[in-house]
Order: sequence, then structure tokens, then C-alpha cells
Amino acid sequence: MSQENLHKLCASPQKNLQGIMVFDSGLVEKATAFSREFDIPLLERCDLFREKNKTRMQFFKQRLSEDPERGFAFLLESEGLQLLDLSNGVSILVDFCHGKANHRRIYGGGTGQMIAKAVGLKGALRPRVLDATAGLGQDSFVLASLGCEVTMLERSEIVQGLLRDGLFRAHQGGESNPELAEVIARMRLLTCDAREFLLRSLTSDEGSPDEVFGPHEVLRPHVVYLDPMFPVRKKSAQVKKEMQSFHHIVGSDLDADELLAPARELALARVVVKRPKVAPFLADCEPDHQIMGKSSRYDLYINRALEKC
Repeated sequence: MSQENLHKLCASPQKNLQGIMVFDSGLVEKATAFSREFDIPLLERCDLFREKNKTRMQFFKQRLSEDPERGFAFLLESEGLQLLDLSNGVSILVDFCHGKANHRRIYGGGTGQMIAKAVGLKGALRPRVLDATAGLGQDSFVLASLGCEVTMLERSEIVQGLLRDGLFRAHQGGESNPELAEVIARMRLLTCDAREFLLRSLTSDEGSPDEVFGPHEVLRPHVVYLDPMFPVRKKSAQVKKEMQSFHHIVGSDLDADELLAPARELALARVVVKRPKVAPFLADCEPDHQIMGKSSRYDLYINRALEKC
């Protein structure tokens, strides 16, 4: 894929980002910073602070009545930065402090989880992981909760904004929750394209495997983790609305096949690829081992045993 087409692939969803809404006077300054960062309109109506969400949405949609697609918008509230799908009202929020993420951190099954087995957690062994397709950070958070140092890559500017805000709020929450603070301290977000990062890392000069490499001064990973966005199925009634909205804003990772070869060259021990159970192999390359679940699977490409790294 050419660099020009890759840029279009990454930049196109940004056109659907219509603005940022804020109804709390205490958050206007922060919302203004977001509007400048994303070059989108700031829609501030603090007089609607105590109104119901339906009234607020009516105001916002009226402001966008000339746009037939409507698209997406940010909403900044005390709970954090949300992405609203204006076509169905679905909101997306990165929250590591509460809800499913926090429940899984506490009760998720530890190293018995499929992702833990795929990455190679065993005993006291905790490999360094490069999550090259971080998305909303759920898998990275799980691995960090289990003790792994995780570097996350995300190329979508919109998703980056959500993820940065979620990490910031989790860092604040960690002030009163030492266990959460330790988890967040093991997570690092780099806002860059995975393919470019992998290729640039391979051309950098590194000495021993543990030395930093590349422009971001990252330790070479034991494991590269890939979970590329798979094209939406035609029969997508079972797909959750939140995932449909997320897929819409991010798009399909049409260049995903190009990640496998540089990932295998960079990883000290293995590459782990998460796929829908019925999906073809990434880059049509058969894995060395598979871990199968009910609806998804993990394809493992082994370079060497983790114990020997």
C-alpha cells in the first residue's frame, strides 16, 4: 500500500468528526484545547447543563442539520471524553477505573485467560509486549493488569484522544488506588502508525536485545500483539452497536497483512495475532500454534522460547 493511500486510510474518518460538545462550565477550557487539537468546532451550551440528554442532543443535531451524514462528535463531561455516534446515539468511552475493564482486572481469571496463554505468561514470566493495534486499549489493560510492560500504538487520532483521556483519568484514579496506579504505570501510548513504527524500528541500530531502539526509545518487545480490525460481516446483527460505531470511525485495517513480516522480525520471542475464529490467516501465513475460543482465536508465530530471551 502506498504512503498516499495509507494516509487517506488513516485520515478519512477525521472528516466525520463534527465538533465537541460541552455543557459544564468547568470543562470549557479543556474542551477548547480539544477543539484546537482536532481542528473542530466547539459547541458550548452551559445553560443546558441541567437539561436532559435528549434536549442536549436536539440542540447539537440542529447545529448540524445541513450535514446529511451527521457522523460523530466528542462530548466532554465529568466522566471523561466520549465519542458520540450521531446516527444512533451510541457513545464510546475509555474507562479503566470502572465497569467491565475494572471488573476483569479483579475477577478476570488471571493467567488462565486465553490472551495470557497466547502471550506466554507463566509463573513469574512477564514478557514485554508491543500492542501494535491498541484500539481502545482493552487488551493492553488486561496484559498490564497481569504484570506485563505494554507499549501501545494507535494511528487513529480520534481513538488516540479517547485513549489518552482514559489513561489520564486512570492515572488520577490511581492516586487513591495503588493497584490501579501500578497497572497504568505499565502502559505507554505512542501515537503513530504501526507499520511505519515497525519498519523504522528494524532499520535503527540496536545492540543487545534489551537496548532502546527507534525514535521513541522503546525496549525491544518479547511479544508483538496484533488485533487488526476485521471487515464487518454482511450479517452484522449480532455485532454490538458500540463495535459497529467504532468500526465506522476507524475503518478496516486494509494494510494489516503488511504488519506480520516486520512484527515477526522485531519480536524477540513471538507474534500473537487475534482473529475472528473463521477469519483467514493474516497475510495467508499459517501460524506455528493456535489457541481457539468460541468466537475468536489467537495465532502464534514463534521465533524462540520466552525463557531463552
